[in-house]
This record gives sequence, structure tokens and C-alpha cells, in this order.
Amino acid sequence: MKVVCQNKKAYSDYEIEETFEAGIVLTGTEVKSLREGRANLKDSYVIIKDSEAFLLNCHISPYSHGNIFNHDPIRTRKLLLHKREIERLKGKIQQKGYTLIPLKIYFKGQYAKVEIALVKGRKKYEKRDIIKQREVQREIERALKHY
Repeated sequence: MKVVCQNKKAYSDYEIEETFEAGIVLTGTEVKSLREGRANLKDSYVIIKDSEAFLLNCHISPYSHGNIFNHDPIRTRKLLLHKREIERLKGKIQQKGYTLIPLKIYFKGQYAKVEIALVKGRKKYEKRDIIKQREVQREIERALKHY
């Protein structure tokens, strides 16, 4: 499994409830650009419209050796999920505070996949509490290591 890009900020900004693996519909130059590792998931999100899932604001840079048929970097891309999963996610995101975001894009065999997550946003004070807990845990581990 070759990871192309990750949304590292998502792990600190959101409480991850559940993750799903989805296929992604791409053009030829998008696949070649992904193989070069030229993608960005910052500020991207997933919407469900008419029982179909779409990835918005995902930036895949134009292929370096592409011609006039190169793709639009920020186009809406369709995600491939089972109907049951889409209906379940649709019900979950209608609840207050839940949203769908992509965590990473990777290649599984020859296919490009997106790991999407059902998340709930964190408040600023919750982020600070998590950082404090992490630091306390590190201090405890250091103390036990030297003991």
C-alpha cells in the first residue's frame, strides 16, 4: 500500500468516529499525477448527493508531462461506495456536528483509494486538553524509562 498524501491536520481538529475505504473515479492524468505524489487533502470534504458520494476541494496537481487534455486540479470527484454504506453515512451526517472528510489517498494494488472518516469537530479547549494529556503521558513514560 503506497500512501500518496495524508490529511494530518484532521487527526488534531476532529474526533474520528469511523473510517471507510472508498474507490475514486479519476482520469488518466490524475492517476499519473497521484503516482508522482502530487495531491493535497487540506480543506477537502465529502458530500452525499442523490445517493452518491463526492469528494470536493481535493487538489491533484496537473500532470507534468500532460498536454491540453490535462485535468482541472480542483474538480469534484465521485467516490465509489456500496449503497448500504452511503445510506448509513447519509443518516449519520444528518446528525448535528458530524461530517465526512478524507484522511488519506493511497494505491492498493493498481487502484487509487481514499480513506474517508466520519468525524465530529473539536473545540479549541478540547484540542488543548488532548495536547496536555499527551505531554503528561510522555513525562510518565520518561520517568518509568529512567526508573
